[in-house]
Amino acid sequence: MNQNITTKKMTFDLKLVFMLLGVVLFLALYLWPPLPDAVDPLGKSFPLSKEGKGALAIFLLAGTWWVFEVVPIGVTSLVIGVLQALFLVRTAKAAFNDFMDPSVMFIFASVVIGMVFTKTGLTRRLAYKMLAIVGERTSMIYLGCFVVTAALTHIMAHTAVAATIYPLLLTIYALYTEEGKPTKFGKGLFIGMAYVAGAGSIVTLLGAARGAVAIGFFNGIVGRSISFFELSYYMFPIGWIMTFLLWAFFMLFLRPEKKTIPGLRQRARELGSDLGRITRKEIVAAVIVFSCILAMSLRSVIPVLEPLDKTAIILISTILFFVTRILDLNDLEDIPWNIILLFAGAMSIGICLWETGAAKWLAVNWLVLFKKANWFVFVMSIAFFVMIMTNFIMNVAAIAISLPVALVIAPYLKVAPEVILFASLVVAGMPFMLLVGAAPNAIAYDSRQFTPGEFFLYGIPASIVLMLVVAFAVFVLWPLMGMPVTAAP
Repeated sequence: MNQNITTKKMTFDLKLVFMLLGVVLFLALYLWPPLPDAVDPLGKSFPLSKEGKGALAIFLLAGTWWVFEVVPIGVTSLVIGVLQALFLVRTAKAAFNDFMDPSVMFIFASVVIGMVFTKTGLTRRLAYKMLAIVGERTSMIYLGCFVVTAALTHIMAHTAVAATIYPLLLTIYALYTEEGKPTKFGKGLFIGMAYVAGAGSIVTLLGAARGAVAIGFFNGIVGRSISFFELSYYMFPIGWIMTFLLWAFFMLFLRPEKKTIPGLRQRARELGSDLGRITRKEIVAAVIVFSCILAMSLRSVIPVLEPLDKTAIILISTILFFVTRILDLNDLEDIPWNIILLFAGAMSIGICLWETGAAKWLAVNWLVLFKKANWFVFVMSIAFFVMIMTNFIMNVAAIAISLPVALVIAPYLKVAPEVILFASLVVAGMPFMLLVGAAPNAIAYDSRQFTPGEFFLYGIPASIVLMLVVAFAVFVLWPLMGMPVTAAP
Protein backbone atom coordinates (compact mmCIF):
# COMPACT_ATOMS: atom_id res chain seq x y z
CA MET A 1 0.00 0.00 0.00
CA ASN A 2 2.76 2.45 1.00
CA GLN A 3 4.73 1.47 -2.10
CA ASN A 4 1.74 2.33 -4.33
CA ILE A 5 1.37 5.71 -2.64
CA THR A 6 5.10 6.41 -3.11
CA THR A 7 4.94 5.40 -6.80
CA LYS A 8 1.93 7.64 -7.42
CA LYS A 9 3.66 10.56 -5.69
CA MET A 10 6.79 10.10 -7.82
CA THR A 11 4.64 9.98 -10.96
CA PHE A 12 2.84 13.15 -9.92
CA ASP A 13 6.15 14.91 -9.16
CA LEU A 14 7.57 13.95 -12.58
CA LYS A 15 4.45 15.17 -14.34
CA LEU A 16 4.69 18.45 -12.46
CA VAL A 17 8.33 18.84 -13.56
CA PHE A 18 7.45 18.28 -17.23
CA MET A 19 4.39 20.50 -16.96
CA LEU A 20 6.62 23.33 -15.71
CA LEU A 21 9.21 22.52 -18.38
CA GLY A 22 6.59 23.02 -21.08
CA VAL A 23 5.57 26.36 -19.57
CA VAL A 24 9.21 27.50 -19.29
CA LEU A 25 9.90 26.56 -22.94
CA PHE A 26 6.79 28.43 -24.03
CA LEU A 27 7.64 31.62 -22.11
CA ALA A 28 11.33 31.53 -23.02
CA LEU A 29 10.65 31.41 -26.76
CA TYR A 30 7.66 33.76 -26.66
CA LEU A 31 9.62 36.44 -24.77
CA TRP A 32 12.84 35.94 -26.74
CA PRO A 33 13.95 38.84 -28.95
CA PRO A 34 12.98 38.60 -32.66
CA LEU A 35 14.76 35.78 -34.50
CA PRO A 36 16.62 36.39 -37.81
CA ASP A 37 14.87 35.88 -41.16
CA ALA A 38 15.17 32.62 -43.08
CA VAL A 39 16.67 33.15 -46.57
CA ASP A 40 16.22 30.66 -49.43
CA PRO A 41 18.85 30.02 -52.18
CA LEU A 42 17.18 32.63 -54.43
CA GLY A 43 17.69 35.30 -51.75
CA LYS A 44 14.03 35.53 -50.73
CA SER A 45 13.56 36.31 -47.03
CA PHE A 46 11.03 34.69 -44.75
CA PRO A 47 10.67 36.74 -41.55
CA LEU A 48 9.36 35.17 -38.36
CA SER A 49 6.57 37.40 -37.08
CA LYS A 50 5.64 37.79 -33.42
CA GLU A 51 2.64 35.54 -34.11
CA GLY A 52 4.89 32.97 -35.77
CA LYS A 53 7.20 32.95 -32.76
CA GLY A 54 4.16 32.51 -30.54
CA ALA A 55 3.03 29.56 -32.66
CA LEU A 56 6.45 27.91 -32.22
CA ALA A 57 6.27 28.53 -28.46
CA ILE A 58 2.85 26.83 -28.24
CA PHE A 59 4.25 24.04 -30.42
CA LEU A 60 7.04 23.41 -27.87
CA LEU A 61 4.66 23.39 -24.89
CA ALA A 62 2.17 21.06 -26.60
CA GLY A 63 4.89 18.64 -27.69
CA THR A 64 6.29 18.42 -24.15
CA TRP A 65 2.87 17.95 -22.56
CA TRP A 66 1.78 15.38 -25.13
CA VAL A 67 4.91 13.23 -24.80
CA PHE A 68 4.84 13.17 -20.99
CA GLU A 69 1.02 13.31 -20.67
CA VAL A 70 1.14 15.81 -17.82
CA VAL A 71 -2.62 16.25 -18.25
CA PRO A 72 -5.04 14.20 -20.43
CA ILE A 73 -3.97 14.57 -24.06
CA GLY A 74 -7.32 16.12 -25.00
CA VAL A 75 -6.83 18.81 -22.37
CA THR A 76 -3.45 19.72 -23.89
CA SER A 77 -5.32 20.26 -27.15
CA LEU A 78 -7.64 22.73 -25.41
CA VAL A 79 -4.58 24.57 -24.07
CA ILE A 80 -3.39 24.99 -27.68
CA GLY A 81 -6.56 26.86 -28.61
CA VAL A 82 -6.61 28.90 -25.41
CA LEU A 83 -2.98 30.05 -25.75
CA GLN A 84 -3.50 31.13 -29.36
CA ALA A 85 -6.37 33.35 -28.25
CA LEU A 86 -4.84 34.70 -25.02
CA PHE A 87 -1.44 35.56 -26.54
CA LEU A 88 -2.98 36.97 -29.75
CA VAL A 89 -1.27 34.41 -31.98
CA ARG A 90 -4.57 33.96 -33.82
CA THR A 91 -8.13 34.99 -33.10
CA ALA A 92 -10.20 32.68 -30.92
CA LYS A 93 -12.54 32.07 -33.84
CA ALA A 94 -9.69 30.91 -36.08
CA ALA A 95 -8.06 28.79 -33.36
CA PHE A 96 -11.22 26.98 -32.30
CA ASN A 97 -12.74 26.67 -35.78
CA ASP A 98 -9.97 24.19 -36.51
CA PHE A 99 -11.35 21.95 -33.77
CA MET A 100 -14.23 21.14 -36.16
CA ASP A 101 -12.08 20.86 -39.27
CA PRO A 102 -13.34 18.23 -41.79
CA SER A 103 -10.31 16.06 -40.99
CA VAL A 104 -11.34 15.94 -37.32
CA MET A 105 -14.88 15.00 -38.31
CA PHE A 106 -13.46 12.25 -40.53
CA ILE A 107 -11.67 10.82 -37.50
CA PHE A 108 -14.90 11.09 -35.48
CA ALA A 109 -16.81 9.12 -38.14
CA SER A 110 -14.04 6.51 -38.33
CA VAL A 111 -14.18 5.97 -34.57
CA VAL A 112 -17.96 5.52 -34.81
CA ILE A 113 -17.46 2.81 -37.45
CA GLY A 114 -15.19 0.97 -35.02
CA MET A 115 -17.88 1.21 -32.33
CA VAL A 116 -20.47 -0.23 -34.71
CA PHE A 117 -18.27 -3.17 -35.64
CA THR A 118 -17.89 -3.93 -31.94
CA LYS A 119 -21.55 -3.47 -30.97
CA THR A 120 -22.99 -5.56 -33.80
CA GLY A 121 -20.57 -8.43 -33.29
CA LEU A 122 -18.88 -8.12 -36.68
CA THR A 123 -15.54 -7.60 -34.95
CA ARG A 124 -15.77 -10.81 -32.95
CA ARG A 125 -16.83 -12.74 -36.04
CA LEU A 126 -13.84 -11.45 -38.02
CA ALA A 127 -11.43 -11.97 -35.12
CA TYR A 128 -12.43 -15.60 -34.56
CA LYS A 129 -12.14 -16.37 -38.28
CA MET A 130 -8.68 -14.82 -38.40
CA LEU A 131 -7.45 -16.65 -35.30
CA ALA A 132 -8.69 -19.95 -36.69
CA ILE A 133 -6.45 -19.31 -39.71
CA VAL A 134 -3.26 -17.92 -38.12
CA GLY A 135 -3.26 -20.41 -35.24
CA GLU A 136 -1.90 -20.28 -31.71
CA ARG A 137 1.60 -18.82 -32.12
CA THR A 138 1.68 -15.23 -30.93
CA SER A 139 4.30 -14.33 -33.55
CA MET A 140 1.87 -15.39 -36.28
CA ILE A 141 -0.96 -13.47 -34.61
CA TYR A 142 1.25 -10.36 -34.79
CA LEU A 143 1.98 -11.05 -38.46
CA GLY A 144 -1.63 -11.82 -39.36
CA CYS A 145 -2.92 -8.62 -37.76
CA PHE A 146 -0.20 -6.52 -39.40
CA VAL A 147 -0.73 -7.99 -42.88
CA VAL A 148 -4.51 -7.52 -42.73
CA THR A 149 -4.08 -3.92 -41.53
CA ALA A 150 -1.54 -3.04 -44.24
CA ALA A 151 -3.61 -4.67 -46.99
CA LEU A 152 -6.80 -2.82 -46.03
CA THR A 153 -5.04 0.56 -46.19
CA HIS A 154 -4.50 -0.01 -49.92
CA ILE A 155 -8.23 0.42 -50.53
CA MET A 156 -9.45 2.64 -47.67
CA ALA A 157 -8.19 5.50 -45.50
CA HIS A 158 -5.78 4.36 -42.80
CA THR A 159 -7.88 6.13 -40.15
CA ALA A 160 -10.93 4.07 -41.09
CA VAL A 161 -8.80 0.91 -41.18
CA ALA A 162 -7.43 1.57 -37.69
CA ALA A 163 -10.92 2.22 -36.34
CA THR A 164 -12.12 -1.04 -37.93
CA ILE A 165 -9.15 -3.18 -36.83
CA TYR A 166 -8.94 -1.74 -33.31
CA PRO A 167 -11.97 -3.58 -31.85
CA LEU A 168 -10.80 -6.76 -33.56
CA LEU A 169 -7.49 -6.48 -31.70
CA LEU A 170 -9.35 -5.94 -28.42
CA THR A 171 -11.18 -9.21 -29.02
CA ILE A 172 -7.94 -11.04 -29.81
CA TYR A 173 -6.21 -9.57 -26.77
CA ALA A 174 -9.05 -10.67 -24.48
CA LEU A 175 -8.23 -14.26 -25.44
CA TYR A 176 -4.56 -13.69 -24.55
CA THR A 177 -5.17 -12.50 -20.99
CA GLU A 178 -8.09 -11.56 -18.79
CA GLU A 179 -5.94 -9.29 -16.61
CA GLY A 180 -6.41 -5.57 -17.07
CA LYS A 181 -2.76 -4.51 -16.84
CA PRO A 182 -0.64 -3.91 -19.99
CA THR A 183 1.57 -6.65 -21.46
CA LYS A 184 4.30 -6.74 -24.08
CA PHE A 185 1.93 -8.53 -26.42
CA GLY A 186 -0.70 -5.83 -25.93
CA LYS A 187 1.78 -3.03 -26.53
CA GLY A 188 3.14 -4.70 -29.68
CA LEU A 189 -0.30 -5.51 -31.01
CA PHE A 190 -1.72 -1.99 -30.74
CA ILE A 191 1.40 0.09 -31.42
CA GLY A 192 2.17 -2.27 -34.30
CA MET A 193 -1.30 -1.74 -35.77
CA ALA A 194 -0.74 2.02 -35.74
CA TYR A 195 2.70 1.79 -37.34
CA VAL A 196 1.64 -0.71 -40.01
CA ALA A 197 -1.47 1.32 -40.88
CA GLY A 198 0.94 4.10 -41.84
CA ALA A 199 3.25 1.78 -43.77
CA GLY A 200 0.41 0.33 -45.81
CA SER A 201 -1.21 3.70 -46.48
CA ILE A 202 1.69 4.95 -48.61
CA VAL A 203 1.10 2.32 -51.31
CA THR A 204 -1.96 3.87 -53.01
CA LEU A 205 -3.72 7.23 -53.17
CA LEU A 206 -6.64 5.68 -51.30
CA GLY A 207 -4.71 5.23 -48.04
CA ALA A 208 -4.58 8.92 -47.08
CA ALA A 209 -5.05 12.43 -48.47
CA ARG A 210 -1.34 13.27 -48.30
CA GLY A 211 -0.56 11.54 -51.63
CA ALA A 212 -3.02 13.55 -53.70
CA VAL A 213 -1.96 16.82 -52.04
CA ALA A 214 1.74 16.16 -52.65
CA ILE A 215 1.15 15.21 -56.27
CA GLY A 216 -0.82 18.43 -56.71
CA PHE A 217 2.14 20.48 -55.41
CA PHE A 218 4.52 18.48 -57.58
CA ASN A 219 2.43 19.02 -60.71
CA GLY A 220 2.14 22.76 -60.03
CA ILE A 221 5.88 23.28 -59.41
CA VAL A 222 7.50 20.73 -61.74
CA GLY A 223 4.78 20.56 -64.40
CA ARG A 224 4.58 16.76 -64.46
CA SER A 225 1.74 14.58 -63.24
CA ILE A 226 2.20 11.36 -61.23
CA SER A 227 -0.40 8.70 -62.00
CA PHE A 228 -2.15 6.43 -59.49
CA PHE A 229 -0.26 3.41 -60.79
CA GLU A 230 3.13 5.14 -60.95
CA LEU A 231 2.83 6.03 -57.28
CA SER A 232 1.86 2.45 -56.37
CA TYR A 233 4.71 1.02 -58.49
CA TYR A 234 7.37 2.81 -56.45
CA MET A 235 5.61 2.68 -53.09
CA PHE A 236 4.47 -0.95 -53.03
CA PRO A 237 7.87 -2.49 -52.19
CA ILE A 238 8.61 0.15 -49.54
CA GLY A 239 5.25 -0.25 -47.82
CA TRP A 240 5.59 -4.02 -47.58
CA ILE A 241 9.29 -3.98 -46.66
CA MET A 242 8.34 -1.72 -43.74
CA THR A 243 5.39 -3.96 -42.79
CA PHE A 244 7.60 -7.04 -42.44
CA LEU A 245 10.43 -5.10 -40.81
CA LEU A 246 7.96 -3.75 -38.25
CA TRP A 247 6.86 -7.30 -37.52
CA ALA A 248 10.51 -8.20 -36.86
CA PHE A 249 10.90 -4.98 -34.85
CA PHE A 250 8.08 -5.87 -32.46
CA MET A 251 9.25 -9.46 -32.16
CA LEU A 252 12.60 -8.02 -31.03
CA PHE A 253 11.45 -5.17 -28.76
CA LEU A 254 8.06 -6.45 -27.60
CA ARG A 255 8.27 -10.20 -27.90
CA PRO A 256 5.06 -11.65 -26.39
CA GLU A 257 5.34 -13.19 -22.93
CA LYS A 258 3.74 -16.38 -24.30
CA LYS A 259 5.01 -18.13 -27.43
CA THR A 260 1.66 -19.78 -27.93
CA ILE A 261 -1.87 -19.60 -26.58
CA PRO A 262 -2.72 -23.30 -26.14
CA GLY A 263 -6.15 -24.23 -27.42
CA LEU A 264 -6.68 -20.80 -29.04
CA ARG A 265 -7.57 -22.14 -32.50
CA GLN A 266 -10.19 -24.52 -31.12
CA ARG A 267 -11.47 -21.84 -28.74
CA ALA A 268 -11.80 -19.37 -31.62
CA ARG A 269 -13.77 -21.91 -33.67
CA GLU A 270 -16.10 -22.59 -30.75
CA LEU A 271 -16.67 -18.90 -30.06
CA GLY A 272 -17.29 -18.28 -33.76
CA SER A 273 -19.81 -21.09 -33.82
CA ASP A 274 -21.55 -19.70 -30.72
CA LEU A 275 -22.20 -16.42 -32.57
CA GLY A 276 -24.58 -18.26 -34.86
CA ARG A 277 -25.72 -16.94 -38.20
CA ILE A 278 -24.95 -13.37 -39.22
CA THR A 279 -27.62 -10.98 -37.95
CA ARG A 280 -29.61 -8.30 -39.78
CA LYS A 281 -27.77 -5.54 -37.88
CA GLU A 282 -24.41 -6.96 -38.89
CA ILE A 283 -25.49 -7.07 -42.54
CA VAL A 284 -26.87 -3.53 -42.47
CA ALA A 285 -23.74 -2.19 -40.73
CA ALA A 286 -21.45 -3.93 -43.23
CA VAL A 287 -23.45 -2.62 -46.21
CA ILE A 288 -23.37 0.96 -44.88
CA VAL A 289 -19.64 0.90 -44.13
CA PHE A 290 -18.50 -0.73 -47.34
CA SER A 291 -20.81 1.48 -49.44
CA CYS A 292 -19.10 4.54 -47.94
CA ILE A 293 -15.66 2.99 -48.51
CA LEU A 294 -16.56 2.20 -52.13
CA ALA A 295 -17.81 5.74 -52.72
CA MET A 296 -14.60 7.23 -51.25
CA SER A 297 -12.45 4.87 -53.33
CA LEU A 298 -14.28 5.60 -56.58
CA ARG A 299 -13.62 9.35 -56.15
CA SER A 300 -10.06 8.73 -57.36
CA VAL A 301 -11.07 7.02 -60.61
CA ILE A 302 -14.50 8.48 -61.54
CA PRO A 303 -14.22 12.22 -62.32
CA VAL A 304 -17.90 12.96 -61.64
CA LEU A 305 -17.49 11.79 -58.03
CA GLU A 306 -14.29 13.74 -57.36
CA PRO A 307 -16.06 16.91 -56.05
CA LEU A 308 -17.75 14.87 -53.31
CA ASP A 309 -16.01 15.43 -49.97
CA LYS A 310 -14.77 12.28 -48.27
CA THR A 311 -15.73 13.59 -44.82
CA ALA A 312 -19.32 14.16 -45.93
CA ILE A 313 -19.40 10.64 -47.38
CA ILE A 314 -18.11 8.93 -44.26
CA LEU A 315 -20.38 11.01 -41.99
CA ILE A 316 -23.35 9.58 -43.90
CA SER A 317 -22.46 6.26 -42.26
CA THR A 318 -22.72 7.85 -38.78
CA ILE A 319 -26.15 9.28 -39.60
CA LEU A 320 -27.39 5.97 -41.02
CA PHE A 321 -26.24 4.05 -37.94
CA PHE A 322 -28.63 6.14 -35.84
CA VAL A 323 -31.41 6.13 -38.45
CA THR A 324 -31.31 2.31 -38.59
CA ARG A 325 -31.09 2.17 -34.77
CA ILE A 326 -27.82 0.28 -34.76
CA LEU A 327 -26.58 3.03 -32.41
CA ASP A 328 -28.44 5.11 -29.85
CA LEU A 329 -27.78 8.11 -27.60
CA ASN A 330 -25.82 6.06 -25.06
CA ASP A 331 -23.35 5.07 -27.79
CA LEU A 332 -22.82 8.71 -28.73
CA GLU A 333 -21.86 9.42 -25.12
CA ASP A 334 -19.36 6.54 -25.16
CA ILE A 335 -17.22 8.03 -27.95
CA PRO A 336 -13.61 8.60 -26.76
CA TRP A 337 -13.70 12.40 -26.91
CA ASN A 338 -10.16 12.54 -25.50
CA ILE A 339 -8.93 11.11 -28.81
CA ILE A 340 -11.12 13.42 -30.91
CA LEU A 341 -9.86 16.46 -28.96
CA LEU A 342 -6.28 15.28 -29.44
CA PHE A 343 -6.62 15.55 -33.18
CA ALA A 344 -8.59 18.76 -32.98
CA GLY A 345 -5.66 20.33 -31.12
CA ALA A 346 -3.13 18.88 -33.56
CA MET A 347 -5.11 20.35 -36.44
CA SER A 348 -5.24 23.75 -34.73
CA ILE A 349 -1.50 23.99 -34.05
CA GLY A 350 -0.66 22.67 -37.52
CA ILE A 351 -2.78 25.29 -39.25
CA CYS A 352 -1.48 27.92 -36.83
CA LEU A 353 2.15 27.14 -37.78
CA TRP A 354 1.18 27.34 -41.45
CA GLU A 355 -0.86 30.56 -41.32
CA THR A 356 1.67 32.47 -39.18
CA GLY A 357 4.55 31.50 -41.49
CA ALA A 358 6.39 29.67 -38.68
CA ALA A 359 6.36 26.36 -40.56
CA LYS A 360 7.81 27.90 -43.72
CA TRP A 361 10.48 29.67 -41.63
CA LEU A 362 11.46 26.34 -40.07
CA ALA A 363 11.57 24.53 -43.42
CA VAL A 364 13.72 27.15 -45.15
CA ASN A 365 16.16 27.37 -42.22
CA TRP A 366 16.56 23.60 -42.19
CA LEU A 367 16.86 22.92 -45.92
CA VAL A 368 19.29 25.75 -46.73
CA LEU A 369 21.76 24.06 -44.39
CA PHE A 370 22.08 21.42 -47.11
CA LYS A 371 22.06 23.62 -50.21
CA LYS A 372 25.67 22.67 -51.00
CA ALA A 373 25.44 19.06 -49.85
CA ASN A 374 25.72 15.85 -51.86
CA TRP A 375 22.42 15.01 -53.60
CA PHE A 376 21.85 11.95 -51.38
CA VAL A 377 22.43 13.94 -48.17
CA PHE A 378 20.02 16.61 -49.41
CA VAL A 379 17.25 14.10 -50.14
CA MET A 380 17.73 12.44 -46.75
CA SER A 381 17.65 15.85 -45.02
CA ILE A 382 14.25 16.52 -46.59
CA ALA A 383 13.00 13.11 -45.54
CA PHE A 384 14.23 13.69 -41.98
CA PHE A 385 12.57 17.12 -41.76
CA VAL A 386 9.22 15.81 -43.04
CA MET A 387 9.43 12.84 -40.65
CA ILE A 388 9.95 15.10 -37.63
CA MET A 389 7.32 17.63 -38.66
CA THR A 390 4.68 15.02 -39.45
CA ASN A 391 4.92 13.78 -35.86
CA PHE A 392 3.71 17.17 -34.65
CA ILE A 393 1.38 18.45 -37.35
CA MET A 394 -0.74 17.04 -40.18
CA ASN A 395 1.38 15.12 -42.67
CA VAL A 396 -0.34 17.09 -45.43
CA ALA A 397 0.92 20.32 -43.83
CA ALA A 398 4.41 18.85 -43.32
CA ILE A 399 4.62 18.13 -47.05
CA ALA A 400 3.08 21.47 -47.98
CA ILE A 401 5.75 23.44 -46.10
CA SER A 402 8.78 21.40 -47.16
CA LEU A 403 8.12 20.17 -50.71
CA PRO A 404 7.97 23.60 -52.43
CA VAL A 405 11.20 24.72 -50.74
CA ALA A 406 12.96 21.44 -51.54
CA LEU A 407 11.89 21.53 -55.19
CA VAL A 408 13.30 25.07 -55.50
CA ILE A 409 16.69 23.99 -54.09
CA ALA A 410 16.82 20.67 -55.99
CA PRO A 411 17.97 22.00 -59.40
CA TYR A 412 21.05 23.61 -57.82
CA LEU A 413 22.16 20.19 -56.56
CA LYS A 414 21.17 18.30 -59.73
CA VAL A 415 18.54 16.33 -57.80
CA ALA A 416 15.56 14.88 -59.69
CA PRO A 417 12.24 16.13 -58.28
CA GLU A 418 10.68 12.65 -58.33
CA VAL A 419 12.96 11.25 -55.65
CA ILE A 420 12.17 14.23 -53.37
CA LEU A 421 8.43 13.65 -53.79
CA PHE A 422 8.51 9.93 -53.08
CA ALA A 423 10.97 10.12 -50.18
CA SER A 424 8.77 12.78 -48.56
CA LEU A 425 5.63 10.69 -49.03
CA VAL A 426 7.21 7.63 -47.43
CA VAL A 427 8.17 9.34 -44.18
CA ALA A 428 5.00 11.49 -44.07
CA GLY A 429 2.99 8.29 -43.79
CA MET A 430 4.86 6.92 -40.79
CA PRO A 431 4.98 9.24 -37.77
CA PHE A 432 6.15 6.74 -35.17
CA MET A 433 6.97 9.01 -32.22
CA LEU A 434 3.96 11.11 -31.22
CA LEU A 435 0.29 10.21 -30.89
CA VAL A 436 -0.73 13.37 -32.74
CA GLY A 437 1.22 12.31 -35.83
CA ALA A 438 -1.60 10.16 -37.20
CA ALA A 439 -5.10 9.06 -36.24
CA PRO A 440 -4.17 5.34 -35.96
CA ASN A 441 -1.65 6.28 -33.24
CA ALA A 442 -4.36 7.91 -31.15
CA ILE A 443 -6.85 5.12 -31.79
CA ALA A 444 -4.28 2.57 -30.60
CA TYR A 445 -3.66 4.66 -27.46
CA ASP A 446 -7.30 4.17 -26.45
CA SER A 447 -6.36 0.54 -25.64
CA ARG A 448 -4.52 1.80 -22.51
CA GLN A 449 -1.73 -0.67 -23.24
CA PHE A 450 0.96 2.01 -23.43
CA THR A 451 1.69 5.59 -22.41
CA PRO A 452 2.59 8.47 -24.77
CA GLY A 453 6.12 8.28 -23.37
CA GLU A 454 6.43 4.57 -24.23
CA PHE A 455 5.08 5.25 -27.72
CA PHE A 456 7.73 7.93 -28.14
CA LEU A 457 10.57 5.69 -26.93
CA TYR A 458 9.65 2.79 -29.24
CA GLY A 459 9.21 5.31 -32.03
CA ILE A 460 12.85 6.40 -31.94
CA PRO A 461 14.36 3.07 -33.11
CA ALA A 462 11.38 2.51 -35.42
CA SER A 463 12.06 5.90 -37.05
CA ILE A 464 15.73 4.96 -37.48
CA VAL A 465 14.62 1.80 -39.29
CA LEU A 466 12.35 3.95 -41.48
CA MET A 467 15.20 6.30 -42.42
CA LEU A 468 17.43 3.33 -43.30
CA VAL A 469 14.72 1.95 -45.58
CA VAL A 470 14.33 5.36 -47.24
CA ALA A 471 18.11 5.50 -47.75
CA PHE A 472 18.03 2.04 -49.36
CA ALA A 473 15.14 3.07 -51.62
CA VAL A 474 16.76 6.36 -52.67
CA PHE A 475 20.24 4.98 -53.29
CA VAL A 476 19.53 1.45 -54.54
CA LEU A 477 15.94 0.30 -55.07
CA TRP A 478 14.26 3.20 -56.87
CA PRO A 479 17.13 3.73 -59.37
CA LEU A 480 16.92 0.00 -60.19
CA MET A 481 13.18 0.40 -60.74
CA GLY A 482 13.77 3.27 -63.17
CA MET A 483 13.22 6.35 -61.01
CA PRO A 484 15.52 9.28 -61.85
CA VAL A 485 17.38 10.46 -58.75
CA THR A 486 19.74 12.99 -60.30
CA ALA A 487 18.80 15.60 -62.89
CA ALA A 488 20.55 15.97 -66.22
CA PRO A 489 23.29 18.64 -66.23
